[in-house]
Amino acid sequence: MNIHHNPALLDHLAAAYAVGMLRPRVRRRLEAHARAHPVVRAQIVVWQERMSGLTELQPEARPDPNVWKRIENLVQAPAMPAKPTRTEAAAAELLAGFQRALGWWKLAGWTAGAAAAAGVVASVSLSIERAELSDALAQSRAQEAALAAQVKSAARIEYVAVLSDDKAQASMLVTFDPAQQRLTLKRVGGYQEASDRSLQLWALPPGQSPQSLGVLGRDALVRLTAQSGQVSDVPALAISLEPQGGAPAGSGPTGPVLFKGALLKTPI
Repeated sequence: MNIHHNPALLDHLAAAYAVGMLRPRVRRRLEAHARAHPVVRAQIVVWQERMSGLTELQPEARPDPNVWKRIENLVQAPAMPAKPTRTEAAAAELLAGFQRALGWWKLAGWTAGAAAAAGVVASVSLSIERAELSDALAQSRAQEAALAAQVKSAARIEYVAVLSDDKAQASMLVTFDPAQQRLTLKRVGGYQEASDRSLQLWALPPGQSPQSLGVLGRDALVRLTAQSGQVSDVPALAISLEPQGGAPAGSGPTGPVLFKGALLKTPI
């Protein structure tokens, strides 16, 4: 089946691939399609970028050092009875007091005392369970709110391009989010320009001269601002090597074109 002709299926498979939920055989078949079809490869990249964006938004969490100490103690120590819960401890304490008082109670009063003790234990248990349920509900709501905020702020990638050199080696991944008017460029190759040179990104509209989309910094990840009209109807992008600061305003590329590639609209 040609999954690159089925956008819904391709989107589903790419999402499952990005989060590692595909079975090995299906994963290998999808990777084979990706090597043969740029659309499949682009959709996988889009979903990987989406997942990595959510991961970056998630604050780092480190376990308390005491957690590792407790694990070590549990592994090394002999089997021990489980520590009673707060409810069980409260019940045991009440029962012990009840047993101490047994010598003073008559048989007639024993039944009433036992019922009263059971009632107190049930009341304590219910209070504790309600408090724990309330805490769990509050924590769940806080987590849902945080996740909703992360998803809302995550990029909505609608265009992607893999720019390669003349040996077809991928060197730059480009994505575009029209909602935020943001181009994101990630270096995926080993190329690094000299200190007196700059890389410049160009749109290659059909039948027109190249249009500059901005000069790249030297970081591994670069973000540029662009309007939808500058990107949406452009079939390809290119990167040229220019003097430091970029080509003169209003001119086209003055140096060699190092990387280029097709700009693809993702099936979202």
